[in-house]
Amino acid sequence: MKFRITVIFICLISFIGILPAQTISKEEMIFLTSEWKGERFPDGRPKIPDDLLERAKHIMIDDAWNALRNEGYNNQYEGGWKMVNETLMTGRAVTAMYLPNRPDVERNIKERGAKEGRKGNTNAWPIDTLVPGDLYVADAFGKIGGGPIMGSTLANSIFSKSGNGVVFDGASRDLQEIRNIPGFNAFVRDFHPSFTEEMVLMGLNTPIRIGNAIVLPGDLVIATVEGVLFVPAHLAEAVVSVAEFVVRKDQFGFEMVRNNIYSTGEIDSQWTDEIKVAFLQWLEKHPELGTMTRQELDQMMSKRTW
Repeated sequence: MKFRITVIFICLISFIGILPAQTISKEEMIFLTSEWKGERFPDGRPKIPDDLLERAKHIMIDDAWNALRNEGYNNQYEGGWKMVNETLMTGRAVTAMYLPNRPDVERNIKERGAKEGRKGNTNAWPIDTLVPGDLYVADAFGKIGGGPIMGSTLANSIFSKSGNGVVFDGASRDLQEIRNIPGFNAFVRDFHPSFTEEMVLMGLNTPIRIGNAIVLPGDLVIATVEGVLFVPAHLAEAVVSVAEFVVRKDQFGFEMVRNNIYSTGEIDSQWTDEIKVAFLQWLEKHPELGTMTRQELDQMMSKRTW
């Protein structure tokens, strides 16, 4: 029995030793995101295509939220943010989890990180992993005073690496300077003049909680003035497609109602064949909204709940 325990212990130590600091293994990443069938980053994080990130900038967050709810995903939205500006952001989630500091844990983490080539305080480590299209999402347990995990220097680094901003369940500092970074936005609980104190990075690209939402690495993040939606990577294409259709449907409906062609009751219920034909003819006159076949329209309308 003692021999068996010793062997198991040695195996566990060997397994832990090969893991990058504070991250889950590639196998675990693939396991947790197993429904994603597309391209992945070397660590296993889902790599949503750039064109889908761009398409997501032109949809309404409430439509995407509703599409997720229809699929049974009820814990993907969080509101109540303070922002630098009203810039909309979309990106692939890079996640970080912070906990209140404990000296022995922080010492061990920093020593291991130094051996792996990580530099600076632990709140800089997630930034070093960012690539274009990423969006840094951090669970900083809502800490405000002594809680800012980003100032103007880190904000500039984040934007230069990712072309995006951040979503922090916590705080930032240097609001006046951050406002001078064109295109950068931050969704935080508050801004505070203090700096990071008594906090340590305990998870990098691991599942995290942001308020009432669960976030996995690689999720499609849609951050707007209304709030932030975290779309599982494997549902991103479907959710964006549904939301794109609702934008077209709404514009068509607004025009029909204004011109007294159809009533709101007709537009806001299952469409008749006549309305479907009228919609497809109208869509041909608006190529900027994309194309759609009758089969695609019928399929979309068959599961309509909006």
